Amino acid sequence: MQTLLTRLADEGMLRSLDAQFSRLLADDEQPALALAAALVSQELAAGHVCLPLALLSPASLKARFGASAAELLALVGEGDEQAWEARLMQESAVGDGSEATPLVLQNRRLYLQRLWRDEGKVAAFFAEDAAEEGVDEARLRDVLARLFPLQETGEVNWQQVAAAVAATRRIAVISGGPGTGKTTTVAKLLAALLQIHEGRPLRIQLAAPTGKAAARLTESLGNALTALSLPAEIAGRFPHEAFTLHRLLGARPDSIRMHYHRDNPLHLDVLVVDEASMVDLPMMSRLIEALPGHARLILLGDRDQLASVEAGAVLGDICRFAEAGFRPARAAQLSRLCGVQVPGGEKEPDVAVRDGLCLLQKSYRFDAASGIGQLAKAINTGATERAWSCLAGTFADVAWHALDQAEDYQQLIAVCVAGYRATLEAVAQRQPPDQILAAFGRFRLLCALREGPFGQQGLNLRIEQALSRAGLIQLPANPHLRWYCGRPVMITRNDGSLGLFNGDIGIALYDDEDRLRVHFQMPDGSIKSVQPSRLPQSETAYAMTVHKSQGSEFEHTLLALPTEFSPIVTRELLYTAVTRARSRLTLFGKERIFTRAIQTPTLRRSGLMERMMSLPSA
Repeated sequence: MQTLLTRLADEGMLRSLDAQFSRLLADDEQPALALAAALVSQELAAGHVCLPLALLSPASLKARFGASAAELLALVGEGDEQAWEARLMQESAVGDGSEATPLVLQNRRLYLQRLWRDEGKVAAFFAEDAAEEGVDEARLRDVLARLFPLQETGEVNWQQVAAAVAATRRIAVISGGPGTGKTTTVAKLLAALLQIHEGRPLRIQLAAPTGKAAARLTESLGNALTALSLPAEIAGRFPHEAFTLHRLLGARPDSIRMHYHRDNPLHLDVLVVDEASMVDLPMMSRLIEALPGHARLILLGDRDQLASVEAGAVLGDICRFAEAGFRPARAAQLSRLCGVQVPGGEKEPDVAVRDGLCLLQKSYRFDAASGIGQLAKAINTGATERAWSCLAGTFADVAWHALDQAEDYQQLIAVCVAGYRATLEAVAQRQPPDQILAAFGRFRLLCALREGPFGQQGLNLRIEQALSRAGLIQLPANPHLRWYCGRPVMITRNDGSLGLFNGDIGIALYDDEDRLRVHFQMPDGSIKSVQPSRLPQSETAYAMTVHKSQGSEFEHTLLALPTEFSPIVTRELLYTAVTRARSRLTLFGKERIFTRAIQTPTLRRSGLMERMMSLPSA
C-alpha cells in the first residue's frame, strides 16, 4: 500500500505529505489504515475538518483516483461505512476520543485528534444557552429606541434586532452582506452596552483575522462612532484600535502555544471579531479557550463569503441554524425590546444557538437599480439565468467581457492600464502619499489563482509591462531589481515591530531627496514610510487574489476568471469578488467557467452542526 500511495503522490493525486503521514501511522500490513490516514491528511489540505467514511466507498475512490482505484480496492477490499468503521476501530491508532490516539472516529467521520478536540470545544461553546441573566428590559428598550428610531413603515429593523440579540446574549453572531450595516450595528450595540452598564467599567476589545481587516474595522468603527454623535463620556470608552487575532492572543513565533489561554484568559468583558468567516476552526478554538467565563463574544461577518483558508467553515456552519429563526420565547422577548413583531417559529432543531443569531437583510449600499447587488444575489442563490440577465447590458454598473480570443486578453490588460492611470499620473505629479493611496484604492484587479496568465503573478507581470510601454512607470533595467517609483506592494508576512501586517497595501514613492520609500496609510489615517530594504515579505499588487481582497472595497472592481476550470473557482469566490465593488464591476471570463462557478458551492466537511445538536443546552 505504501508503495502505491507514494506513486499516487508522484502522479499528483496525493501530496507527498499525505503519503508521509500515512507512513507514520501504518505499515504494509495495515492497508485500510494507510489509505484512511492519507485521505484524512488530504482532506485537511482542502480545508475539510474530517473524512466521512462514505468517501471510502468504491464509487468515491474511483471518482478520486480513477483507474488507480482498482489497485487500492484490491488491497483494502470493498466495503460500506459500517465495514470501514469496523476495520478502523481495530487499529490502535484510531480511537473514539476516550483515549489519546492520532485519529478519532466518531459518527462515521475520521478526524485528526487535534481537530476533533477543536470541533468539540467549538460545538460545546456555541451550543450553550448563553442568555444574559438579569437584563433590565425596560432600560434596554429605551436605549435601543434612542439608537434605532422606529421606522415609519413599521417594518422590522434588523440592525436593531441584532443589537438586541447581542445585548441579551453572551454569545452572538451577526451576519450580513455588503452594505447591510454590520459596523454601524456594532457601534450602536457597543453604545447600548456602555449605557446599560453605566457606572462600572466595561473592557471592550476589537479584533479581526488579518491586519488588513483589523485596520478596516478600526477605521469603519471610528467613522460610525463619529456619525453617532455620542456624549463624550460614552464615546471615550470606545476602543480605538482593533488587533489581529494572533496579536490579541499573544502568538509566539517559536511556539504554537498562545500567551493567553484557558489558564491565562484575556482581560476583557466584550470581544468583537469582524470578518469571522475567515476564522478557521483551530483559531476559533483557541479564541474560545482564552475567553474569560463572563465575557461576551460578538462575531461579525458575511456567511456567504469565502470560508477560511485553513480547516473549517465555522461561521457558515453556525449560521445555517438561522434558517430556523428564533425560538418562540426568544422572538417574544426581541419583540418587546424592539417594539415591533419579530418573527419566530417552532421549527427544528430546537437548539439554543438559534437565539444568538441574526441575519441583516437590507442592503443600504445597493438599491433595486444596482446591477452589482442583483448579480451578487443571483450568484448567492445559484440562479444562473438571473445572473446572466444581470450581465446582458440591463445595468450600467456591471459589464461582461468574453475571453475567447487572444485580443480579449489584451483588452483586459488595457482596462487595467486605464484603471491605474490616475494613480500613476498622481505619482508623476508628486501628489501627497495619502491622495495617491486613495487613488490606488479606487480600482483593483482581482483573480482566482496565483499562477498562470490569469493568475496574480502572471497578470502583475503583464500589467507592469503594459504600464511601462504606456510611459506610466519606468521599470529598472535589471529585472532582478523590482523596485521603482509607483510600484504598489502588498505585505504577505506580519511585522509587528513596523506595524505592518499581511494584506497591507503600500506604494513606493520618492521622498524629498529622491530616495524610494514605501508609503502605507495606517488605521488612524497617518502615513508610515519605510525603506524597501526594511519591508517584510511583499509582492506587487496591481492584481490580487480574491482571498486577499476580503475585507476590502473598491469603487471599480475588475475580476479576471481563468479560462480553464479550477476547483478554487466557486460560487463563494464569485460572490466575494462581486461584493468588493462599490460602484462599478467588470468581469472577464468564459461563459462556461462563470456558469460552472455559480453551480459549484464550496463544501467544507465537518461534524460541527451535528455535534452542536447532540449536546444539551446548559
